[in-house]
Amino acid sequence: QVQLVESGGGLVQAGGSLRLSCAASGRAFSRCAMGWFRQAPGKEREFVAGISSNGLSTYYSDSVNVRFTISRDNAKNTGYLQMNNLKPNETALYYCAADPQQSSLRVVTNRFEYDYWGQGTLVTVSS
Repeated sequence: QVQLVESGGGLVQAGGSLRLSCAASGRAFSRCAMGWFRQAPGKEREFVAGISSNGLSTYYSDSVNVRFTISRDNAKNTGYLQMNNLKPNETALYYCAADPQQSSLRVVTNRFEYDYWGQGTLVTVSS
């Protein structure tokens, strides 16, 4: 069982930066692939970035590639999403998710594969 709690959301101007954190409970986190998703009002939850359980493999959606960086510290049971040059249309609830994996290098991009989800943290980007 893995419980996830996101933090770090808030209000930022367009072009600004935020760093989201995802604190996990349970020793299983180090064996989980982790992902960040976001959901804007009236829209489906979409994949933002993913990282393998060992942290060596990452994958980004085209819309955030280069501007966002996903990382993790398994010793601290915490994942991160550094977001730079934020845009107003990226206002959304941001969720972290975790899914146990046999392969330490696999990145999971499909939201339906993830077993564990946090409650989300709100990011608001003003123009």
